[in-house]
Amino acid sequence: MIALLRAINVAGNKMVAMSDLREFLTQLGFANAKSLLQSGNLTFDAPRSAKNLEQLLEKESARRLGLETVFFVRSPAEWNAIIEKNPFPKEAKDDPGRLVVLFLKDARDGATLQKAIKGREVARGEGRQIYVYYPDGQGRSKLTNALIEKTLATRATARNWNTVLKLGRVDSVSGAP
Repeated sequence: MIALLRAINVAGNKMVAMSDLREFLTQLGFANAKSLLQSGNLTFDAPRSAKNLEQLLEKESARRLGLETVFFVRSPAEWNAIIEKNPFPKEAKDDPGRLVVLFLKDARDGATLQKAIKGREVARGEGRQIYVYYPDGQGRSKLTNALIEKTLATRATARNWNTVLKLGRVDSVSGAP
């Protein structure tokens, strides 16, 4: 499984060591816990469905770590489909740092988000992932996570295409990136 944590270790907020998160997963009985970068990207082996895992991880991270955050969990098959369904192949190749995937708690339509965009950003997709290309970069964009969540009426976290690909290199036997 691949788990993304929302808004940890950003600008000094919700600081947590990746070693603590790996240990947390191990304590819950999950094998092969690994982390990528410091921003809350985890892989691990789990025998449960992703939806049930999100609820369990949110509850237990608050209880055991004092960390109240939102988890977005996807299976390796779901992750591979996310990579395959990318509607921006040219941007993924030429400008992967400006292409992000929004991971959503609930299924939504990218057209809804596109209507709210005032700049040059382009949103595509549907379901629990929406792809957004930021031609001028995210730093200058008015399309913030707060606006995204308000527009879509669901929680979201974003990962750039480089990170999506790194997390997608999951070994089918061990679950390790």
